Amino acid sequence: EMQNPNPTIHYPSTKPREHKLEPVSSSAKPPLIDPIDVFDLLCNIRDPEHPYTLTQLKVLSEEQIQVFETDGCSVIHVEFTPTVPHCNLATTIGLCIRQKLRQEIPGQFKVDISITPGSHETAQEITKQINDKERVAAALENPHLGTLVQQCIDNQPM
Repeated sequence: EMQNPNPTIHYPSTKPREHKLEPVSSSAKPPLIDPIDVFDLLCNIRDPEHPYTLTQLKVLSEEQIQVFETDGCSVIHVEFTPTVPHCNLATTIGLCIRQKLRQEIPGQFKVDISITPGSHETAQEITKQINDKERVAAALENPHLGTLVQQCIDNQPM
């Protein structure tokens, strides 16, 4: 049974976007990637329940992506907002985002994914799960889940 049978569809703006590759401080070097680059990699991931992208469903937006340096480590932080507070596919969406970044971005970045606070009934638990390497690896070893995640990343119809 669908969790959200009638989601609101949003269409992205066509206005030109400005990349932000300035260093955080005068002694820091500019990041190799900026939030717009990350968004461009993630914007076509298909929702696991609907034939729309995460961007069209407003699950993901440019404003929810940050790239920064901390303790000499480059971090990509992606926050996403499930369409309903009881979405049982929120973990799958987080896995799709993590797997797409793993496939597309070199390993020198730490990836941190979270659910927008207050947008899901079990946001803290899911955020913890999708940032636990062992749990992510185990989940992706499940053939059905691994296939679903790859289909969403490749934006293939279900």
